[in-house]
Amino acid sequence: MDLSALCGESLRGGRGAAATPLSIFLFFAACAAPPPPPAPPLPYPPSAKARMLRIAEAEWVEWGSITVAPSDGGRTTGAESAPENFPRVLAYWRAVPEDEGAIALNRRLYAAALAGQAAGAALWHEPAWSAAFISFVLRSAGVDLREFPPSAAHSHYVDALIADAAAFPASAPFLPRAPQDYAPQPGDLLCADRSPRPLRRWQDRAADNGAFRPMHCDIVVAAGPGAVEAIGGNVRDAVTRTRFPADATGRLLPLPPGAPTCFVIFENRLGRLGPWRQAS
Repeated sequence: MDLSALCGESLRGGRGAAATPLSIFLFFAACAAPPPPPAPPLPYPPSAKARMLRIAEAEWVEWGSITVAPSDGGRTTGAESAPENFPRVLAYWRAVPEDEGAIALNRRLYAAALAGQAAGAALWHEPAWSAAFISFVLRSAGVDLREFPPSAAHSHYVDALIADAAAFPASAPFLPRAPQDYAPQPGDLLCADRSPRPLRRWQDRAADNGAFRPMHCDIVVAAGPGAVEAIGGNVRDAVTRTRFPADATGRLLPLPPGAPTCFVIFENRLGRLGPWRQAS
């Protein structure tokens, strides 16, 4: 039981022997104390980013090495509903603490698919698993939940990374950057807003007060003048590699009307902090 629950039980007349005046004073002083501030994030060796990129690339290859352009729209590959792909998406959902009922629902759909029933055609259609994919890659690379909180919603970890960068600018493993001012590098996260009224700047997210907002993030695996390539999950119902146009400096070019708006790039500093700072 945490302290807040214990305090509430005491106020309702909880169990236990009669307390002395001093113990009552100390108890309620503890109840009134604010929670301790979060511990600073820990640095990671360069191998963490290398593993992150290696895992993302391996997943892309397992799904058929599909490469698309941002203008390809919503055409589906249908790959997520193939029974042989069931364990892949299951592994992504197992990386998040709250799966929104995805596993129980899709185990039933998997059984239906194996039995040749029509319901099996909806395997892994709901809920969207793109955030679970990002969470799987980071956790599989060995990045702990303190430095990257896995989630079924991109907006949850986006908020956490922004807050960490504000509280610990010298040691946060991910820093938010404006896409128009920063050329992404391998390991960075490209995050887009998919809502009807998308965010234009990452600073505008604060006005949402943490409310859910539909987003999508990809992991940059190659970057340079002319193009930025990034891997993401649940793109055309598979893990795909998207080739984004970039200018001569490597900065992202505006996408065509109707495409999701990239409002933040998280600079990946894994392997560039702590004892590895000078080597980066």
